[in-house]
Amino acid sequence: QVQLVESGGGLAQAGGSLRLSCVASGIIDRINAMGWYRQAPGKQRELVADSRNGDTTNVADSVKGRFTISRDNVKNTVYLQMNSLKPEDTAVYICNVETRTRLGVRGNYWGQGTQVTVSS
Repeated sequence: QVQLVESGGGLAQAGGSLRLSCVASGIIDRINAMGWYRQAPGKQRELVADSRNGDTTNVADSVKGRFTISRDNVKNTVYLQMNSLKPEDTAVYICNVETRTRLGVRGNYWGQGTQVTVSS
């Protein structure tokens, strides 16, 4: 089992910044990818950004140029630096981790989410 603990959410003004962190712990043989999703009330969950093997990153077009994802593989931590925040960025941000065992068995885990609220 893998546990994910997110932090860094809160209230920011439009144009401001927040930095989210997600720490993975538990039974982990290998982390293939760590990423961030978000879900606003009445909206579908959407991928914000992820970081895969080799530190390959992908960022959603809606946040490209404003958000940056990074990983610390030693600490099993993924970060999301959010700059130039907009009110439409308001959502619960949820950490996601993909794992793999030595036999190639994959797992997928979700954090509880951290609230990000951006005021006008």
